[in-house]
Amino acid sequence: MPAIIIRNERVKAITRKHPWIFSKAIKKIIDNPALGETIEIKDEDGNWLATGSYSPHSQIRARIWSFEQGEAIDHGFFVRRIQRAQAIRQDIIAKGQLTGYRLLAAENDGLPGVTVDVFDTTIVIQLVSAGAEFQREDIISALKEVFPGFTIYERSDADVRGKEGIKKARGLVHGELADEIVISENGIKAYVDVEQGHKTGFYLDQRDNRATLETYVKDKSVLNCFSYTGTFGLYALRGGATSVTQVDLSADALAIAERNVELNGFDNQKVEYVKHDVFKLLRKYKEDGKKFDVIVMDPPKFAESKAQLNGACRGYKDINRIAMELLNPGGHLLTFSCSGLMETNLFQKVVADAALDANRDVFFKEKLSQAHDHIISSAYPEGFYLKGFVCQVF
Repeated sequence: MPAIIIRNERVKAITRKHPWIFSKAIKKIIDNPALGETIEIKDEDGNWLATGSYSPHSQIRARIWSFEQGEAIDHGFFVRRIQRAQAIRQDIIAKGQLTGYRLLAAENDGLPGVTVDVFDTTIVIQLVSAGAEFQREDIISALKEVFPGFTIYERSDADVRGKEGIKKARGLVHGELADEIVISENGIKAYVDVEQGHKTGFYLDQRDNRATLETYVKDKSVLNCFSYTGTFGLYALRGGATSVTQVDLSADALAIAERNVELNGFDNQKVEYVKHDVFKLLRKYKEDGKKFDVIVMDPPKFAESKAQLNGACRGYKDINRIAMELLNPGGHLLTFSCSGLMETNLFQKVVADAALDANRDVFFKEKLSQAHDHIISSAYPEGFYLKGFVCQVF
């Protein structure tokens, strides 16, 4: 088997079971491994450390599959990992009566670059590392074994595949795709568009935070920014909101949002669907003197790299400042950042700075995070990416 030799001063991260090996940690490459090929990882003294995959085009030059010497990276390996992942989530699935959930959270489940979501009887896979692509057939065959009869659809169309030296891929892998896919979470139903929707088709990671929103909305007016298919709005309606304004740039997403309201038997007369740029619309609302009791601020990722972090802070500060200015006294802001590089303390500081600029008194009432099926491995702190706050604004 080809191998890479790690500089002894860089071995500590591997012994702590972190799954990434950066290019600067490598002293020598043996037998010229192919893109994504399985390799042995050793220290300068020849001691075996791990088995991983090789990615010559990425700064993350290797990703670790296993820390058990002699464990083959084959069909059986992926079956065991998938079964473990399902077992970890079984109580979460039962508690929330979930028919949609994250089955594999990549590095957090010991499968770098492999994300798998389950939507009723459809499985959506996203393979974004060279190693995951190299192991494609074994991953798919393992999913077929653990979930017989399920349809498998691929959404490996993320830009990060380019950094790995692999082309984007999308399409049906196995079975037949249903005309409509509907999932249930906490008693709420929602349509999922696995073909054209964002990411794998649905934002499962906000599930717990949607339930939190429901506790703040009785007899309140709610503004749901970056609403996508409107699932925050569904919980608001069930929680007794008097009105819900769903704002998104995608007409297709808003159309699904409207269908979701009907699917759950809620009153669409209470809902306004606004196709607009959120930044511009918030400024217009401010000029018009419009006010809300509750605002949900769930923007897309603002920072893809450390170089973008300062700009992201300015963006988060600006959008939260205007949101605070639009809230009635005593109103609540649920604000989020899904930028992994934005640490919780930094995001809290940004929101606090926005409060100063808005000349509002703001109190942090709850810390929010990704849904519990988006597990975080103790060896991979980067797995914690979604953070948020419930803020009361006076």
